[in-house]
Amino acid sequence: MTDTTPRTALITGSGKNIGRAIALRLASDGFNIVINGSTDRDACEDVAQDIRTIGGEAHIVMADVGQSKDAERLAAEAIERFGCVDVLVNNAAIRPSSKFLEMDIEEWNRVMAVNLGQAFWLARACLPGMVKAGWGRIINFAGMNAIHGYNGRAHVSVTKHAVWGLTKSLAKEFAPQGITINIVSPGPIESDHADPEMTAHIEAMKSRVPMGRLGKPEEVAASVALLASDEGAFISGQLIQVNGGTET
Repeated sequence: MTDTTPRTALITGSGKNIGRAIALRLASDGFNIVINGSTDRDACEDVAQDIRTIGGEAHIVMADVGQSKDAERLAAEAIERFGCVDVLVNNAAIRPSSKFLEMDIEEWNRVMAVNLGQAFWLARACLPGMVKAGWGRIINFAGMNAIHGYNGRAHVSVTKHAVWGLTKSLAKEFAPQGITINIVSPGPIESDHADPEMTAHIEAMKSRVPMGRLGKPEEVAASVALLASDEGAFISGQLIQVNGGTET
């Protein structure tokens, strides 16, 4: 970072797994961190303590990013605490499994709100400050299987394709203001999922990875760190795949 004033990163779903790794990596790179979770306050407190241990600044905002008012409150509290949001990482997502003809409209709407709505609401809340500063980073998340088309998770695939479209469009619109907007698509990554079905699915995917192993959350965080840096200033509108060479 070229300025002595620390920049601020807001990472949704940053209590565990990839989100946690991103929070810790960006904290180690000198960012103030806004940690977000929806239910597990203890996990968020653990991340905050780890950040403070290495000398970083951390602020927790518990909010359901699938609710527009909560997402707006999250951004507002981040800006109030640190003055701005320089880097927005839309990591939080839900991936319920339902066959298309058995899927109810409530589940469809919930997936749309969390996976796609947050990217819209939080970008709208954070972009004005980025435009004013002439610098900003937005990093959205896709997923290898979601981009391919999930069997039994059509709603998840729809949201991830939509976020990819949003990413490309906003990257073009805000490039003149010094703002880059990209999307990261992890392959099978080690995780502590509450959903046993998802854990089993990730383990089963290992056989498709040429490297013969699952990726580490820290390896995804490394790609985010590049995109969030000054050195990543000429990367925008791109889908970065972190998947160990898995065919896509």
